[in-house]
Amino acid sequence: MSIYRNILTAATLLLALSAVAQVESAGAVRRRNPGDKKQQNNSSQVTERMQKFYEHKEPGDADLVWTRDIYRQINLKKDANAPLYFPEDVIDGQENLFRLILNLVIQGKVPAYEYLDGREVFSDQYKIKVGETLDRFGIYYQTAKGSTEKNPKYEIAEADVPTAQVLNYYVIEKWEFDKRSNQTKTRVMAICPILNRIGDYGEETRYPMFWIKFDQLRPFLSQQYVFLSDDNNLARYSLDDYFTLGMYDGDIVKTKNLRNLSMMQMYPDPDDLRAAQDSIDNRLRNFGGNLWVPSREEYLAQQEAKEALENGENSDIPDREVGEGQDKKTNARATRTNTRAKKAKKARKPKYSSGSNSSSAERSVRRRRH
Repeated sequence: MSIYRNILTAATLLLALSAVAQVESAGAVRRRNPGDKKQQNNSSQVTERMQKFYEHKEPGDADLVWTRDIYRQINLKKDANAPLYFPEDVIDGQENLFRLILNLVIQGKVPAYEYLDGREVFSDQYKIKVGETLDRFGIYYQTAKGSTEKNPKYEIAEADVPTAQVLNYYVIEKWEFDKRSNQTKTRVMAICPILNRIGDYGEETRYPMFWIKFDQLRPFLSQQYVFLSDDNNLARYSLDDYFTLGMYDGDIVKTKNLRNLSMMQMYPDPDDLRAAQDSIDNRLRNFGGNLWVPSREEYLAQQEAKEALENGENSDIPDREVGEGQDKKTNARATRTNTRAKKAKKARKPKYSSGSNSSSAERSVRRRRH
C-alpha cells in the first residue's frame, strides 16, 4: 500500500508542476516588454515579396482592344479628397499622403522622376537628384546616417515639411478594355504632388514637383489607413484602396492626343471646358456598357425609366405608411391629379386653314341659333 501511495503522490506532484509551468508560459506570452513591441514595429517594413505582389503586369497589345490615358487634377479642398490632406501633422502614427511620399523619396525607398511639361518619361535618365530638388523648392534638409554618394539619404524636420502648401495632385489614369476578361478597367499609373505658393503680389503659383510610379508606392500606401467620413471615424480603407477604388474626385486636365495639348489649350472658354470634361467623363464611364447589345428585358426597363423621367414620375420614392384618413386624402389628390393630366392630354389643338389649296374657310360643326 505504501508503494501505491508513493506512486500516486509522485504522479500528483508531476501534474501540479506541469500545470504551474503551463500557467507561467502562458503568462510569459501575455506579457511583453516595451522593447519587444518597438522591435516588432520596426520589423514591419515593406519586403521585396510585398513589392512584387503589388507590381502590375502590363497586358500585351494583343489583349487590349481600347485604351486611353487621362490626366486629372485632384483638389484637396474638396471634401472627397480630404483624406489625402489630413492630418497635417503626424498623429498616432498617421500621416498624410505628401509626408509619406516625401519621406520615401528622401530615404531612397521610392524613385522619383522629373516633371516634364507635356510628356512623362519613367527611365533612369530622368530620375531626380533629391538634394537638388529640395534646394529648388526651398525645403530645408540635412544628410542622414548611412548616406553615400551612390545612395544619398536625407532627413527633414517635421516643421520643415511643407504639407500645408501641397493642395493639389496630378494623377495619370489608364482606361483599358481587356478582351480576356471582357471588362473595362481603370488603374492609376503615376502621381505628382503640386506645391502651391503665394507670390510677392498675392498671386498663386503652382509648382509640380516630381512623378512617382503608383505601383512602387502601393506597398507603402496599403499600410496607411484613413477614415473617409466625419460620421464614421473607423479607418477601414487604406490609401491604396482609396486610389484603386477611385474614391477621389479629380477634374480632367488633359487627355493623350496627337497634338499633345491640354484641355485648357483646346477649350479656352470655361463653359466649353466644363462641358468637354463632363462629356469625356460620361463617355469613359459608359464605354463598357455601350459595347453590349441590351437584352429585351433590359431594353424595356430602359424605356420605362425614360418614359417615367419624361412624365416627371419618380419611382424611387418609397411608399410611406399612413393612416386611414391620410390614405383617403392622398388617393383623392392622386385621382384629381390624374384626371387633370388626362384632360390636359385630351385638349385639342386649334385648327387652322390649310392654305391656298383650301377653297373655303372651315365651318364650325355646331349650328347657330337664329
